[in-house]
Amino acid sequence: MPRSYSPEFRRKVLDLVASGRKVAEVAQLLGISDQTIYIWRRQHLIDTGQLPGTTSSDLSELAAARKRIAELEAELAIHRRAAELLGTATSPKGGSKPSA
Repeated sequence: MPRSYSPEFRRKVLDLVASGRKVAEVAQLLGISDQTIYIWRRQHLIDTGQLPGTTSSDLSELAAARKRIAELEAELAIHRRAAELLGTATSPKGGSKPSA
């Protein structure tokens, strides 16, 4: 799994690059990939409206929604399995009678 950096760290890295330092120099100095810095810079441009794309806040909302969907799907699977198991069981009184 990729390493996660704090937003503050990312901001400081982008500030170093914006101040005129080369991406490769900053990457080597901090021990991160220069490609990572390019990705952060691109995302910053998207977040500030300078490039089209999905903003960081939209991406985090989407990730939260996907996580919630996965949780609900797992819960639904549990309920379906329980209904399956309870559907095959017979009632001790022989079942319910249809209502009139």
